[in-house]
Amino acid sequence: MGSDIRHRWLLALLTIALAGCARAEPACGADARAGEGSFAAGIAAAACAENALWYSPFIDADGRLASMTVSEVETAALADGSTPAWTRVAEYWRGSGLMPEMASYPGAGECARATPEAYPSPSCRAFLADRPWSAAFVSWVMVRARLPGFRPSTSHLDFVRSAWRGGGNAYVLADPERHAPAAGDLLCFVRGNGAPRGHAGLLAFLEAGSGDGLPMHCDIVVGHARGGQDLYLVGGNVLQGATLRILPLNRKGLLWSLPRGSTATCSPGQQETCSFNRQDWAALLRLRPQAELEALAGG
Repeated sequence: MGSDIRHRWLLALLTIALAGCARAEPACGADARAGEGSFAAGIAAAACAENALWYSPFIDADGRLASMTVSEVETAALADGSTPAWTRVAEYWRGSGLMPEMASYPGAGECARATPEAYPSPSCRAFLADRPWSAAFVSWVMVRARLPGFRPSTSHLDFVRSAWRGGGNAYVLADPERHAPAAGDLLCFVRGNGAPRGHAGLLAFLEAGSGDGLPMHCDIVVGHARGGQDLYLVGGNVLQGATLRILPLNRKGLLWSLPRGSTATCSPGQQETCSFNRQDWAALLRLRPQAELEALAGG
């Protein structure tokens, strides 16, 4: 009788465990709210697939790098077991259509011909290390998702400026403190300690008609996790890979306690300022509704 009771308990515990696994969040926070077959879903799927290919590196909600396996110019294979890391970065340049713009840079020509079977060209790999590829990654994902109204660029500022101008662009510029991010959106920060601070500072910069001298970075929103308490984003060239970033959300789906300010004082003696999530988050590029994107595609 005792053995029978123990068997029933074990069976119940196994059932509970399996049910928990069934409810587990996807590793990349894939969000069903994006709508199957939508442009938003296609963007999130493409970005998540790249994060998985890079062995799913991620920055946790406290801004700490929690996992990294391989970096951008290594010859080590990615998670598919066959693609050297450096050739994947070269593919982001080629597949986005941006490689011709880089032709004048040393090593770009060799990268244009790079294949997984190719000799690991030091010249190409030097190009990949020297030239920031985060905007090329975003562009590659959008090309992969066949997003209408999006123009690939080597500059994140171009994405922001196009969204600010409106018209036939796939994105609309918004304040990240006032609008809930959703799959397919871009969340962007301004680099550099002397840059304009916050959304208001960015708007002032754009309205002044300033030049291109504003370094920025955008991550792709791929969905939500932990019942909507966390926002998941994927960015290219983030700590030398296609890296997932986790940011907390409040009950309204807005970014919650988003760390802001400079990391210039980050040191062993001031660890409270050390966070890869502590940035000048200034722009949310909201993806237009599916119907509007379909109209852009048809036009």
